[in-house]
Amino acid sequence: MTTDQVTLVVAEDHPLYRRALTALLGEQPGWSVVAEAEDGVGAVTAAHAAQPDVVVMDLRLPGLDGIEATRRIVAASPHIAVLVLTMYDDDASVFAAMRAGARGYLLKGADQADIVRAVAAVAGGEAIFGSPIARRIIEFFAAPRPAQVPEIVFPELTAREHEVLDLIAAGRSNADVAAALVLSPKTVRNHVSNIFTKLHVADRSAAIVRAREAGLGLQGGAR
Repeated sequence: MTTDQVTLVVAEDHPLYRRALTALLGEQPGWSVVAEAEDGVGAVTAAHAAQPDVVVMDLRLPGLDGIEATRRIVAASPHIAVLVLTMYDDDASVFAAMRAGARGYLLKGADQADIVRAVAAVAGGEAIFGSPIARRIIEFFAAPRPAQVPEIVFPELTAREHEVLDLIAAGRSNADVAAALVLSPKTVRNHVSNIFTKLHVADRSAAIVRAREAGLGLQGGAR
């Protein structure tokens, strides 16, 4: 495959940005956007059906997030290059995307020319990162740290959702969680619902099992 002929899937939940991105990529000579997706499940389905050269992937997609969608696409079709194009530049998102199999990571503030170059690079088999992301990666690995970098557990969760899940895994009730974190019961219920969705579990018991397998809930204990 050469970068003169590239087929693409664009996965982006914001309609205006998705249309603009599709137009930009589609106007490149020899490039063709063969499918668009507005959520993670749609991205996986489109990638499996169209078998494009590149999937341009947002991270925060409805339902199935971009990290899990990337993992599923690459696992089923390793030849598909995933280029993350997102507004999130935190370490958890960057390294979770890399572990999921993304070949590139670019921020949405990038120039159009940089986006085109990044797509061409991953289509050609390269790994590419925008300048801010490259600096973060260099700083991360340059900083003193233990020989083995600990894996980030459930990077799809927010910091607050991590706290809630840790307490749930420790056997705490919603009322206990609300008191411990100084939150309203309704806010805790919303966090719990979001956790179920992001971890793809049906109930509290399944969430606790996954959390404890990952090492959460082992310090707090039920109180």
